[in-house]
Amino acid sequence: MPKDITSLQEALVYKFKTKKLITEALTHKSYKQSYNNERLEFLGDAVLDLIIGEYLYKNFPNSDEGELSKLRASLVSENGFTKLANFLNLGDYIYLSNAEEKNGGREKTSLLSNAFEAIAGAIYLESGLEVLNKIVLSLLEKNYDKISLENLFKDFKTALQEITQSRFGLIPEYKVLASRGPDHKKEFEIAVVIDSKEYARATGKSKKIAQQEASKIALEILKDKKL
Repeated sequence: MPKDITSLQEALVYKFKTKKLITEALTHKSYKQSYNNERLEFLGDAVLDLIIGEYLYKNFPNSDEGELSKLRASLVSENGFTKLANFLNLGDYIYLSNAEEKNGGREKTSLLSNAFEAIAGAIYLESGLEVLNKIVLSLLEKNYDKISLENLFKDFKTALQEITQSRFGLIPEYKVLASRGPDHKKEFEIAVVIDSKEYARATGKSKKIAQQEASKIALEILKDKKL
């Protein structure tokens, strides 16, 4: 059984007004009720996209559209929302079927990310955009020492290397495919190669950023293949 939501409310610094709404937000479809959190997840996804987009627009005045899009993509990704969900210990509060619980549902990134979006949707419906905005920005502040392309992408190369070493006994290679633009505004295109096979390629304002972005794409490909 899920835990009482008292400690969740303390972590959010928010008290839910409607028990029915928060219960719905915490109910996974496997629980087989007449309701689940998918509709709130849909709403929360849209509102979080707006909140984080506005935050980045205001706080990164020198970043172009491409950089802002990459930052937002990282923060609103499944992994990004799972990071915030884990900070809240959200898995402890979700209503799941016995089968889903035995299958590790409380630790699944997709399930945690969706539940976080549903919680955001519930808060938005109850208290509006301004209240949700304060909660989300507070969570970002508590979970990220610094928000930048380099910091958000810093773990992808390490994570990819760990996976390739365990699966293939190899480390990834990074090949520079192209270098474009004047010296003050260079853009690099880099491919990540594993066991002589190219898995992904990406561009960035530096080789480091391009490598991290390519690593991120390769990670998703390897996860999808479930090798």
